[in-house]
Amino acid sequence: MNTTPGAESDQTTVTTVVTDTPPGASTDNAATTAAVRFRRTVDRLVAGVRYRRWPTDLAVFASYLVAAGYVTSRLWLHPDHTTRAGNDQMLFEWMLARAAHAVTQLENPLYSTALNAPDGVNLMANTSVLGLGLPLAPVTLLFGSHTTFLVAIVGSLAGTATAWYLLFSRRLVESRVAAWVGGLLCGFAPGMVSQATGHLHMISQFVVPAILAVVFAPATDRVLRRGLLLGLLVTYQVFLGEEVLAFLVLACGLFTVCYAAASPGTVRRLGGAFLGRLGIGALVAAALLAYPLWFQFFGPGHYRGLPFEPGAYALDLGSFTASARQSLTGHDSVPGVLSPNPTEENSFFGLPLLVLGAVVVVWQWRRPLVKALAVGVVAFAALSLGNNIRLDGEPTGLPGPYRLFADLPLIDLAVPARFPLVCLPMLATLLALATDQVFRRGPVPVATRSTQESPVLPVRLLWGGALVAVLLPVAPLPIRTVPAWPVPEFVASGEWRAYVPPGRTLVPVPPTRGGEAIAGMYWSARTGLAFTAPGGYFIGPISSADRQARWGTPDRPTSVLLDAVARTGQVPVIGDEQRRQAVEDLRHWRAAIVVQGGLHRGNPVKETVDLLLGPGRMISGAWVWDVRVQVG
Repeated sequence: MNTTPGAESDQTTVTTVVTDTPPGASTDNAATTAAVRFRRTVDRLVAGVRYRRWPTDLAVFASYLVAAGYVTSRLWLHPDHTTRAGNDQMLFEWMLARAAHAVTQLENPLYSTALNAPDGVNLMANTSVLGLGLPLAPVTLLFGSHTTFLVAIVGSLAGTATAWYLLFSRRLVESRVAAWVGGLLCGFAPGMVSQATGHLHMISQFVVPAILAVVFAPATDRVLRRGLLLGLLVTYQVFLGEEVLAFLVLACGLFTVCYAAASPGTVRRLGGAFLGRLGIGALVAAALLAYPLWFQFFGPGHYRGLPFEPGAYALDLGSFTASARQSLTGHDSVPGVLSPNPTEENSFFGLPLLVLGAVVVVWQWRRPLVKALAVGVVAFAALSLGNNIRLDGEPTGLPGPYRLFADLPLIDLAVPARFPLVCLPMLATLLALATDQVFRRGPVPVATRSTQESPVLPVRLLWGGALVAVLLPVAPLPIRTVPAWPVPEFVASGEWRAYVPPGRTLVPVPPTRGGEAIAGMYWSARTGLAFTAPGGYFIGPISSADRQARWGTPDRPTSVLLDAVARTGQVPVIGDEQRRQAVEDLRHWRAAIVVQGGLHRGNPVKETVDLLLGPGRMISGAWVWDVRVQVG
């Protein structure tokens, strides 16, 4: 190692990334020749053993890979199932399939007309995860979008854990066990597993440690090189998930202020290089992202704001000590009261982890790094409580800190329930620091009145037991799955092609709104975007005249009618006006055929479509209505 993490001072530390050089060694150009020679001598001595890191690193990565495979095991074993957040899985499967389609067809990856016909979807303004979809395009083309979705989850969880492990082991701690524990928590904490049920953009955090390593590099040289690298990393993170990048900016800003207050000497010594890297990185990222960001905010299908009130998605104060559904000690009833939905159980750390974290803070309080981390954990945890604090499902009458900052840039577009994801690496850093301190200290003699030799207290064993007691209750279980309606053979086999000429669409039932309306998106993903369809699960504008955001495509009367039937099972009275409107809507969608696969209330829906369009035909497992003559 090139650092001494257990030293009394953190003067060479700026964040979870610690110095590249031993504390006290100069990194300035004015370093003496003797100091430079000494450093080179040390480098030669350790160069012969550095390669020995890699077997350990590979073993660590393998352990994370096994953990990620275990978490996703039910999805691998049951490809006909989806996560409980089935809509989100279908969304991201479609995004991954679309990225592969854009590669093979040389299409604009930022926009697609395969959904929401005839208007299309601004993919840059949605969670298109191009940073995953484009590199994994060969997997999608060979094995399909479902396999790619699972590979992306495994890679994101294991990759995030590995990236933090590498950061900890190279910059922060000497003990590989300490780094492994920190990486494990960063990659597989309850919040990450909860997000893995449907939010690829939130678990793709493997670039974050690299960004931190560059931003908070303790050296004052190579400012241009590090700035260029920072710009490239930020650009890539934008195509993985802009929300994670926004959280990172907020966390870095708060951390920098806190660390500067705790260690002003470090700021004076490293501030110039720090600002230089940031400036160059910002310029590089701005140049590379100019067109994609213009397309996002001003291109076809752009929108303003969000289709929901972010403050409505807040966490309960009691969630911090509770167990999540996907944890070893979790169950369904409590999380349902304490979090907005199953994918947002981000704060379920458990009381033992919080207590141990507090002990570490008190123990290591002298370190500026620990002070800044402690402030960050408390601040972001408090923001997650929203405008009004609730405890165990009941309002306390206390205002939440979020209301003070809700209108600030970045925060105004962030979901409060996701702020605890920022706390995860901070807590992991505290555990890694403490574990490293224990493993370097070794056995501690216990003073006794006896003249005999003092017994030795097995500190490592005791600390290891404490880590097991803290981490085991929040250990993840395999992601739960539910059966999904299969893609009808009529669609999967391509038999539909005989009915849909170029320029026309296949309209799934229900067409564009409601929980089951995204079946067409699912069919599209599983067939490699073989056909064009209306609707979809995305964020777009209310209309071309009103750019306020909404979920999915603007409502059409026939969509509203069929959605109501799918929800209630009640067949409405159908007259000439409804039939005329159905044909008008089908013309708007440029429909050639209407297709109904499996639905929970399929018979009432099928009967309603029969009343609107005439009797359908059962073809290869799907009800099909050929509307080419009616639509014209």
